[in-house]
Amino acid sequence: MPVRHFLTLNDFSTDELYDVLDHASKLKRDWRAGNVRDSLKNRVLAMIFEKSSTRTRVSFEAGMAQLGGSALFLSPRDTQLGRGEPIEDSSRVISSMADAVMIRTFDHQTVTRFASVANCPVINALTDDYHPCQLLADMQTFREHRGDIRGATVTWVGDGNNMCNSYVNAAQQFGFQLRIACPPGYEPDRQLLESAGDRVAVFNDPHEAARDSHLLVTDVWASMGQEDEQTTRARTFASYQINPDLMAMAHPDAIFMHCLPAHRGEEISEHMLEHPASVVWDEAENRLHAQKALLEFLILGELE
Repeated sequence: MPVRHFLTLNDFSTDELYDVLDHASKLKRDWRAGNVRDSLKNRVLAMIFEKSSTRTRVSFEAGMAQLGGSALFLSPRDTQLGRGEPIEDSSRVISSMADAVMIRTFDHQTVTRFASVANCPVINALTDDYHPCQLLADMQTFREHRGDIRGATVTWVGDGNNMCNSYVNAAQQFGFQLRIACPPGYEPDRQLLESAGDRVAVFNDPHEAARDSHLLVTDVWASMGQEDEQTTRARTFASYQINPDLMAMAHPDAIFMHCLPAHRGEEISEHMLEHPASVVWDEAENRLHAQKALLEFLILGELE
């Protein structure tokens, strides 16, 4: 069988994505019940980090341990990738020694080039363009709290960044309507929006976008690598904060998500993470379980 990769949500069919989410919730229940699982015994995940991380490293490393396998942390300082070795050469070597490779980096072309010659599954754990692993956790979280997201309305508030791009993909794969509230000039890629058709609409007014929405979600205003834009972005995005007033515009049963880390007082109000509609801590934990399901699917080729 050809090697499967997970670089964007579009690498899986909708049915496969739902299967992963079902399995993730099952693994979560089993883990909380104290059941031991060794499905990935003697399997190795190589984790390449060119961007810093908390949730991604802990969730993948803990996930492999909980499944009986092991994980290797590789930074540019520790490998020839940081010394100019061609990506393809590193891929051929690392993928011959590991059962899967997870990459968290800047340029999306890094993961596509790595995957193009890899002989084991490659997982995009975040690039400047997409963050599909976070979307698995988000979709799992919505299902556990509100049921199937198909037919729901989701409002993204903030920058048209990698998370927003992955929400555009998710709208198509999971069948929900996505409203993107962002300042002019900060929209997602035009071609990506065109590919989504009427699944996605862009608004400049966050209150209009939030009206009757079932999920409000956001991210920091300045992502990693954009720190020099922080002051300018703080002014531009000042009215694009998720707070109780904006939540009040949403559906009465709406929930709130944030992929973290959060900047309180910026993209969210000071106590928004503790708001009754917030499911952020469940969302964060679900990175662990969604990625365990993903790892089993890619490495074993099936879900049990």
